Amino acid sequence: MVQVCLNGPRGAADGTAVPLTPVSMAQAAAEAVAAGATDIHVHPKTPCGRDSLSPRVVAATLEAIRARVSVPVGVTTGAWAEPDPAARLARVRGWTVLPDHASVNWHEPGAEEIAAALIDLGVGVEAGIWSGTDAAAKFAVSPLGPKVLRVLAEVTDTDAAEAAARTLLAELGTAHGRPVLLHGEDAGAWPVLRLAGRLGLATRVGLEDTLVLPDGRRALSNAQLVAGALAQYGWAQRSS
Repeated sequence: MVQVCLNGPRGAADGTAVPLTPVSMAQAAAEAVAAGATDIHVHPKTPCGRDSLSPRVVAATLEAIRARVSVPVGVTTGAWAEPDPAARLARVRGWTVLPDHASVNWHEPGAEEIAAALIDLGVGVEAGIWSGTDAAAKFAVSPLGPKVLRVLAEVTDTDAAEAAARTLLAELGTAHGRPVLLHGEDAGAWPVLRLAGRLGLATRVGLEDTLVLPDGRRALSNAQLVAGALAQYGWAQRSS
């Protein structure tokens, strides 16, 4: 599986290719799916371009994307969108249109409560386990571990990304038997994606994780990144 991460916390300063409105996110999603993406991760945005967990903002984003594609669509629950854990939980519980899945960063305060609320709502949980944090240790003893949809093994290191990815996977161990999606960011995005291919793991790519193609050229769209990822990922799988 190659998931496309359409925008992340990026904004207008990161270039016009980054989709910031429901309409542009829907267009980017449709192009990425046409290029081969089979799952979508998106950060709903306010009109000023800030990540938001507002029920109204989330609903508008999901409705726009679902009008264009039929693959699963997931959103973030990142603490930067709503720093107060209680307020973040209230936002999630107030969603009127539900995503297929939502990422929960296990090192953030209130993560288990957010995950439990999502499970109660029937929303799949992507357990975000970041390298360089205590998330793997917390997830290992979490009673919710076996109930999550999958684990997002998120390699935040960029200088020695492949080594950091292998360390993170070792820390995860069996990951409660849940599927693992392995991905990196910025300079580590492509090395980690190729490693995921060699290991037979799901991965993701998009303008959230990297703004450049494997050859270093600036990416013009999420679809271009997906096409590049499938070429890299396929090669990695064949050569494993």
